[in-house]
Amino acid sequence: MRDLPLPDAPSCARNREPILQHLRRLLVDHQRVLEVGSGTGQHAVYFAPFLSHLVWQTSEREEMLPGVRAWLASAPADNLRDPLALDVDASWPALSVDTVFTANTLHIMSVGSVERFFQQLPSVLQPGGLLIVYGPMKIAGAFIGPGNADFDLWLKERNPLSGIRALEWLDQLAADAGFMREELNYLPANNQLVAWRRKR
Repeated sequence: MRDLPLPDAPSCARNREPILQHLRRLLVDHQRVLEVGSGTGQHAVYFAPFLSHLVWQTSEREEMLPGVRAWLASAPADNLRDPLALDVDASWPALSVDTVFTANTLHIMSVGSVERFFQQLPSVLQPGGLLIVYGPMKIAGAFIGPGNADFDLWLKERNPLSGIRALEWLDQLAADAGFMREELNYLPANNQLVAWRRKR
């Protein structure tokens, strides 16, 4: 029986290098990353070999785990961990990490799920740890780049509960959970990479 083709998210190949440049800088002294919403697993298998000093823990919703496992099996790395089942709206696994990373997820989640994501962070992320979020955001009420307004409409047509989130709203959710924004980075294709640090 032939192996099934690996799931493919084309955006991963386009954005992985700009993201990696920031991760290499931000995570020099970090040891353990929880990736929330690993998607296909393509980001994990690309980043892990370049960040060999840390453990990269993948996670996804139960129905997505086979695809992540397939990617990890196709490109094994000593510091990659098999994906955990993680639904932001349910109980999170018992973990202690110094970094939480998530890419292209908050605009897919509902408002309530984004709120629960931030509320759950202190249960896994150590004081002083970093939350790193990549994706499109609105800043000062404006979409960044002409394409993001159309992308937001497309998201809402597909699911009215999704949509590009306002950075200021994310800042407030982060503050309510005990985090403060440290960085806002503008990346290609009208995306941002934002880092919040949990207060000690």
